[in-house]
Amino acid sequence: MNHFDPDAAARPDSGIFGLPHDAAEARVLLLPVPYDATASYRAGAAAAPAAILAASRQVELFDRQTGHPYRSGIHMRSADPMIAETSHRARRLALPIIAKGGAGKGDEEAVAEVEQAGEAVREHVFAAVSEIFDMGKIPGVVGGDHSVAFGAIEAAAARHEGIGLLQIDAHADLRPDFEGFRWSHACVMHKVMAELSGVERLAQVGVRDMGLVEQEAIEASAGRIVCNHDLDMQRRLAAGESFLSLCAEIIEPLPSNVWITFDIDGLDPTLCPHTGTPVPGGLSFSQACLLIEALADSGRRILGFDLCEVVPGSGDEDLDAIVAARVLYKLCGFALKTQS
Repeated sequence: MNHFDPDAAARPDSGIFGLPHDAAEARVLLLPVPYDATASYRAGAAAAPAAILAASRQVELFDRQTGHPYRSGIHMRSADPMIAETSHRARRLALPIIAKGGAGKGDEEAVAEVEQAGEAVREHVFAAVSEIFDMGKIPGVVGGDHSVAFGAIEAAAARHEGIGLLQIDAHADLRPDFEGFRWSHACVMHKVMAELSGVERLAQVGVRDMGLVEQEAIEASAGRIVCNHDLDMQRRLAAGESFLSLCAEIIEPLPSNVWITFDIDGLDPTLCPHTGTPVPGGLSFSQACLLIEALADSGRRILGFDLCEVVPGSGDEDLDAIVAARVLYKLCGFALKTQS
């Protein structure tokens, strides 16, 4: 790093954000998980890690909120080819089922294989994130669809009992199953809350599309799930409340150790137009940055994070990866800030 110029153009073969760090040098280790087998509307999130890597080389390394995150070292591992192969195979099986509106008679074998694929991804992510924790580093998962977050959250909860989750998302993801699949992007938070007792509380922000079963799950959680509906927040902002006061309220129920799970569709879809299931409304980029800043400034520790559901555009239209790369750098910077 003695000869690294943060203001110089990044080389096309450089690492994430144009940085020269290897895994040993880096304080933040990013795990790419190119998997999106059960995308129910628009697929393509499996291509996100590579697109974000390319776009990240245009990110300025000085950040007004977090200072100089790059100095601590950030490295993205190479993706395991097994994940892409598993995604392709499972997607081929899932697509006909999704196209007809869900699994039916005769689909049992295909559904079972897709579920096995989801379990294989969980095992891979859990092992990799556990290893990153063992190294004393900060893990960040770059999806892929939102189902890939489960293994990472599982690893965090195994090490820090009673963690909190800050979920930025257009959807609650609390369905027990969707289109016949339990390992669906629409089910990840249900699986987390049902299977991971080490997760004490889930705070959701940006939610604006929700099924009845999800609303009932929130109501039945006895406060373990706190959903801050986007429309409710917008109503309060329109009535004169400050966004920062809402941030403080969102963060207040969270315990001292927090994992951030960031579905890019939690943002206004003008910022992520190709994401799999876009919904009108959502957070601006600046609002997302201020929310995470408020979390970091609250004294809580950001254990790690995932960034999911980024579907790259094509050529000059790839705003999705450009925005995602900047979200990723913010997540790295704030996590480092809370663990300095």
